[in-house]
Formats: sequence, C-alpha cells, structure tokens
Amino acid sequence: MSAALLSFSAVALAQVARPEPAAVPKRTHEWWRDRPIGGQPYRTDAKKLPLISVKGNRFVDPDGKAVLFRGLAISDPDKLEMQGHWNKDHFVKVKEMGTTLLRIPVHPVAWRERTPAEYVKLLDQAVGWATDLDMHIIIDWHSIGNLTTGVFQDPMYDTTKEETFAFWRAMSRRYNGHNTVAFFELFNEPAAFGRVNWEAWKQIVEDEIAIIRANNQQAIPLVAGFDWAYDLTPLRLNPIAAEGIGYTTHPYSNKRPQPWEPKWEEDFGFAASKYPIIATEFGGFAMPPAPGATPPTAAAPTGAGGRGGANAAAYGPAIIKYLESKGISWTVWCFDPEWGPTLISNWEYKLNSSGEFAKAAMHGELK
Repeated sequence: MSAALLSFSAVALAQVARPEPAAVPKRTHEWWRDRPIGGQPYRTDAKKLPLISVKGNRFVDPDGKAVLFRGLAISDPDKLEMQGHWNKDHFVKVKEMGTTLLRIPVHPVAWRERTPAEYVKLLDQAVGWATDLDMHIIIDWHSIGNLTTGVFQDPMYDTTKEETFAFWRAMSRRYNGHNTVAFFELFNEPAAFGRVNWEAWKQIVEDEIAIIRANNQQAIPLVAGFDWAYDLTPLRLNPIAAEGIGYTTHPYSNKRPQPWEPKWEEDFGFAASKYPIIATEFGGFAMPPAPGATPPTAAAPTGAGGRGGANAAAYGPAIIKYLESKGISWTVWCFDPEWGPTLISNWEYKLNSSGEFAKAAMHGELK
C-alpha cells in the first residue's frame, strides 16, 4: 500500500474514532454574585434598646451608668424550632422570669446542618422578639473542646478554627450596629483535650476579636478561661490584648468544694476588680427552706455533664450573693426541660425548684 493511501486511511480512521465534544452542562449558580453570610445587617429596631459598652470593669449604658445583667440561656434555636417551640410566646415566658439578658447557644452541628443562611433567619427572629421584650442578647458559639488540637467533647461541638472564624465574621456583619445584640461569647467552654496553653488560646481569641472588630465595633466580645470556662487565673499575668471586652466564668457548684467563696475569689472573682465579667452558665439550685423548715438533703439536678452538685439550697444564695457583690452579671442554664440543669419541668413551662429560685433571683426577691 502506498504511503499516500496509508496517510489517507489514518486520517479517515482518526475522524471516525474522534468522540463528539461533551455538551456544556447547564449551570444556574452564578458564583461570582455570592455574598458572605451576614453581609446585609439586620436593622429592624436597631436602636430601640440602649447601647451597652465597657467602661473600666463595668458594662455601662449610654449615660455611663453601670448595668448588672440578670438572665438565662435558652436551648439552641435549631432544637427549639425542630421540636415546635420556636415562637415569640417562648420569649414571653423567658421575659416573665425577669430576664434582662438572654443567652442564645448556637451549636456548630446545628449551624452546619440547617445551613448558615437558614440559621441566620432564626437569629433574626430572636433579635426581633428580644427587642420587643426589652432583653439584650448574648450570641454564644456553643462548643466544648480544644480548638488547638481539634478534639471536642461530643459530635455536636465539633468545629474548626476556620469555621469559628467564619461564624464570627457572619455574626459581626449581620448584627453590626444593632444594640440588642450586646455580646458575642467567642467560645462556650475551652477544655484541655490534649495539649493546650494560654498563649495559644490567647492568639486564637485575639484573631476572633480582630475579625469581629473589622466588621462591628459595637458588640462586646466575651472571652472564656480554661477548665470548662471556669478559671480566669491566667489574667493575672497575661490578659487578652484587646480593649472593650469582657470575660466569662461558669461557676457550677461541683467545680470546688465548700466553702466556695475563697476559691471563687482565687479562681475568677479577683478579676472583677479590673475587668467586666459575666457568669454565662451555672445552675442546679433549690429554693431555700422556709424559716424553721428542715433543709433538703437531695443533690441538685445534674443534667448533661454531671453539673449541679450537692447542697443545692445553699449553693444558689451563695453564688448569687457572691456574683452581685463583685458586680458580676449572670445568665443561668437552662430554660428547657431536657438540657440540665433545667429550669422548667415540661413544655407547659412549669418551673422546677431551680427555676423558682432563678426567677426569684432575677426579680431581686432573695432575702
């Protein structure tokens, strides 16, 4: 066969074997138009409540008057919505407790599964209802674990530094300039799963604060210490390098044996002379016995994590008296019949003994 014929045959074969070009898939997602979650600030009644700021070791109102907050935590909005209890009536019940500061825990798993765009819709509703009812808000990134090692207590708390930073970028943009959203609790409870040190945690926190301040100069970042957000002793030598922030403590009764007060002073109370503090989580109370009655001996409800402890009747008055003597604001856990220490016994909103005590404390009715 001639070379010319071979060449012609090869070309013909190549033309026959050449596949048709694949059809270009139809795409509708114009990714170049995407904007960050929280990019449009929520402005409804943004200035109805007074602006809260930091002055020295106190939170203050626009007139410079010190504000001591009393409040509670609800359960995760995603849980409440899934169980049919996410509505303004729930917030009305919260307000009836005497709440001036409402803590809203956002679990990383709920943030991801609902999707950030849909979760923000729940938070917008919460801000609107709280504004109507004259309650300021803490938005709490509710994780328990170690952001350095990436080890967390349970799957619901699993997160990353990147996701945590993205969450605060979204929150700071969304609620920029809204007086109701007074506080951002940066991380619920740092816990030493693996190696951890204050300097590494301090760097993470300062990065979070920088992200928030780039988008929102108004909301007050709240920083937790170690030992499940109980221990603030590192502040003695190495406080967070940022102005206008506060710190948190979770002084559950089981953290230290009685007498509690000397240890509270040593572990976190000392810091209240220099920095504003909120005890953002504690609970497991009982109403003190009536004069002449026999004190109860049963242990406090423990709930998740075994929190509570013995001698609930003594613990409640002791911790409230101590916190308020130091000018430390507080929010108790939890306005849900399933997440303990609970304040309500059922979804008819029947208060248990811990809830009755918390309500009396919020209304300033303790003797």
